Amino acid sequence: MKKRILAISLTVSLILSAAAAFAATSTTPVTAPAANTAPANTAASTAPSAVPAAAPEPAAQVPATVSTGTQNTIIKPMNTAPAFQMLERIETIVYGRPRDGGLMNRLNDVEKSVFGRELPGSLTERQTALIDFLEKGTGTQPSLLFKLSVAEWGIEQQIHPTWSLSKRVDSMEGILEGAIQSGPLVSRVERLLTKLLPDGITAVRFDLPKETIVKAELLDTLTVRNVKVDDIIILGLNEQIVVGDVLVAPKGSRVFGHITKVKPPRSFGRSSEIEMRIDSVEVLGPSVVPVNLGEAAKKAMEVDSGIIGAAGASFGGALLLGPVGLAGGFLIRGNDKQLKAGTAFYVQTVDSASISGYKIPQQITPITQTEDSAPQGTQSAPLN
Repeated sequence: MKKRILAISLTVSLILSAAAAFAATSTTPVTAPAANTAPANTAASTAPSAVPAAAPEPAAQVPATVSTGTQNTIIKPMNTAPAFQMLERIETIVYGRPRDGGLMNRLNDVEKSVFGRELPGSLTERQTALIDFLEKGTGTQPSLLFKLSVAEWGIEQQIHPTWSLSKRVDSMEGILEGAIQSGPLVSRVERLLTKLLPDGITAVRFDLPKETIVKAELLDTLTVRNVKVDDIIILGLNEQIVVGDVLVAPKGSRVFGHITKVKPPRSFGRSSEIEMRIDSVEVLGPSVVPVNLGEAAKKAMEVDSGIIGAAGASFGGALLLGPVGLAGGFLIRGNDKQLKAGTAFYVQTVDSASISGYKIPQQITPITQTEDSAPQGTQSAPLN
């Protein structure tokens, strides 16, 4: 609460300086991008006209397999037809789940929700334009999800990527403006950004160092009954990753793992076992960076008194042993057959990675320097 009050107080001072800009933009509808180009939007204006061609994304920036907005934290592998797969990804980002009905009607509805109107073009062109707008952006503008995460971090000091775009915008409007507004989602996001950051939001290319520590926690309890081999596990980033004055990943960002082995309790009192590998962390973009359990992560784990300590230390009836014959893996063994939500893990980036980050303006730098924040490698408050 202390951090939220500080963030909001800083925001109020920015609102005063942005009043004129807001008056000019609050009633102007956003022009949707052309369907055969990568769309763009601008934080300081809600009526972009010319849409530049998208610059090719660096190879290191790949979207997460699991769509933003996916509420479940234990994901079962699924096979979906390509046309449905892209639209379901878009609907999950916007609404939190896929919808029923024909492809064209569903696409029309989601375009109206985001832009206020339907886009021209073929089914494939429109879906590609929309997913690029949401997840990739262009060579000059970051994606809508990048901007949304920066705004959410500025207000709450953490983000909620397991919430739908609609829910995240509703929440920010409730905190900042006291009431949920109406209109296309992109117009509402741009209005919030104009109030928060009147100079706009730009992404900077940034080399995330090798062995950057990532502290994550389980968002749901794992048991031998609710997980199977190859299930994707979503964890939450317990502490924001800021390198210098560049925000890499806010607190609450998703961390991805998967189950590699499950053994139920056996005869003669032998414990149950779950093997899990943590694979990647989702950074601003959104894109993912590979992680594993290396020496730097193990050292950080050992010095953090707030989590499972050195290999073999007890936690709630379970044992965490790592690595156990798999790169970056954890063996969870215990008699209570579960590992509870909130259990924390340390991993580290495998190599340096070229990513998009947010250069924190001087006027909001204090948001990252509150008295009760904890640096990486120390105990932090749980995710809200």
